[in-house]
Amino acid sequence: MGIGVLRKYRDYLPVTEDTPLLSLGEGDTPLVRSNRLGPELGCEDLYFKLEGCNPTGSFKDRGMVVAMAKALEQGSVAVMCASTGNTSASAAAYSAYCNLPAFVLIPKGEVALGKLAQAMAYGARILMVDGNFDVALKLVRIFTEKHAITLVNSVNPHRLEGQKTAAFEVVDVLGDAPDYLFIPVGNAGNITAYWRGFREYYQAGCCNALPKMMGFQAEGAAPIVRGAPVAHPQTIASAIRIGNPASWKSAVEARDSSGGVIDMVSDDEILEAYRLLASREGIFGEPASAASLAGLLKHHRQGLDLRGKRVVCVITGSGLKDPDLAVSSVAAHTIEVKPTLEAVEEVTLSLVS
Repeated sequence: MGIGVLRKYRDYLPVTEDTPLLSLGEGDTPLVRSNRLGPELGCEDLYFKLEGCNPTGSFKDRGMVVAMAKALEQGSVAVMCASTGNTSASAAAYSAYCNLPAFVLIPKGEVALGKLAQAMAYGARILMVDGNFDVALKLVRIFTEKHAITLVNSVNPHRLEGQKTAAFEVVDVLGDAPDYLFIPVGNAGNITAYWRGFREYYQAGCCNALPKMMGFQAEGAAPIVRGAPVAHPQTIASAIRIGNPASWKSAVEARDSSGGVIDMVSDDEILEAYRLLASREGIFGEPASAASLAGLLKHHRQGLDLRGKRVVCVITGSGLKDPDLAVSSVAAHTIEVKPTLEAVEEVTLSLVS
């Protein structure tokens, strides 16, 4: 049974005698070695960090458990967040576990059905805003400044404290930091948190080097790459459809301090990586999570030499978050046959021969 990140990494977290050490089993997610794509790219040490194995299916649970524990410690009466989906699912789940009301502002028409279903099932109070994520987050920030309700978006510093534990796990499994960490960038909290985690482990003597942080935004929602907020961000990857990231400055610091990059990938490149992950590696990630592999593929095509390098791609959420896209974007492999053994043999044997 998983003990959760609050117990496992309490020495690195803002845990006090009064912090409730709650857990839904978050953390301790698999780091899976690539079986096919790595060798094809000349990278024998390519790994995928499967954050979709967290309780609500995304990396958000790592930070949410810390934010929720601190909210309880401080006597909060409710929590609130803006969300394109994963944060709302996580906040709602932990709120249900803690018997704390959760209010979620979501941008109208911009949340994948699987994520909305989670927030509804967990019992969150959902407010649909006629605007994008950035509008919703601005409202939440103003509201929580006026009222005694805790904001649990990644602007809450406890969120990033929890999310940095994924970097600890990567080092714990590999025995050292990777050479490169490829990661999607939306609100930019996760790249910030991973860099913080690697640095803290390095300073504690738990690893001997630091990775280059390789962050990737969607082309239609790439404010950091373009150097200015995007008023109307557009991408098929709803989880990173953000035009003005809350952790912009710290993401740039992570990029610059590590000698990495923040680049962008197109929706076509994201969909290509999304399909390759599933069909070549048996990993079903949500579209936004495929931005990490899309970035790796892009830079490999541009000449990045991966020979002898240890590389980790973060798969931030489960593909079950957005099942409609899977059905609509992957070519059908269904063949109708007559209900006879001969018909099944004819089709099957022709495909394997």
